Amino acid sequence: MGLPYSYISIEGNIGAGKTSLATKLAEKHNAKLVLEEFAENPFLEHFYKNPDRYAFPVELSFLAERFSQLKDELSSRNLFQSVVVSDYFVSKSYIFAKANLEPDEFDLFMQLFKLVETNLPKPDLLVYLYLPIEQLQKNIQKRGRTYEQEIKDSYLKSIEKSYFTFMRQHKKQRVVIIDTSDMDFVNNEADFLRMEELLSAPYKPGMHRVKA
Repeated sequence: MGLPYSYISIEGNIGAGKTSLATKLAEKHNAKLVLEEFAENPFLEHFYKNPDRYAFPVELSFLAERFSQLKDELSSRNLFQSVVVSDYFVSKSYIFAKANLEPDEFDLFMQLFKLVETNLPKPDLLVYLYLPIEQLQKNIQKRGRTYEQEIKDSYLKSIEKSYFTFMRQHKKQRVVIIDTSDMDFVNNEADFLRMEELLSAPYKPGMHRVKA
């Protein structure tokens, strides 16, 4: 089964399994894999300890990093890897900034974001992996990143709300929201094959919700 979309972005809340799914898809389909280099952000750990102080610099630095990486990666496709699978897309910067910044900071951020967004292609398919907050927290605890261990349920809820607001506002974007609460596409081959099936369906522009 091939993937009918040439540029697929896997999105979701913190701990939803974005990187795991993107990596498996790219390996299976010989696709170009683009993974976010979040560990390189010098402000991220500080943000989780003091969000009021570090929200603006962390969002600006993420915007710069995401733009630079996507611009390089999406412009250097080759004949042997016609499909690109990424575990984020540039509008993730908008989504997190909307949840984290004060109104005046967000207005300034948006001036820069609009310049960046117009210079990058949009995904042919945006995939949102939905998990309840309780399961997100279990995944966050399991992967053990020290700076993530104190993430509050309320923060995850605010990020989820920001994602859904974005998806409702962008009706021309082809989006599929997949409830993965009963799936284990990393360790269960049948679940992974089901995910492939869902990502190969011919979706029209707009938001589509499916229960895996």
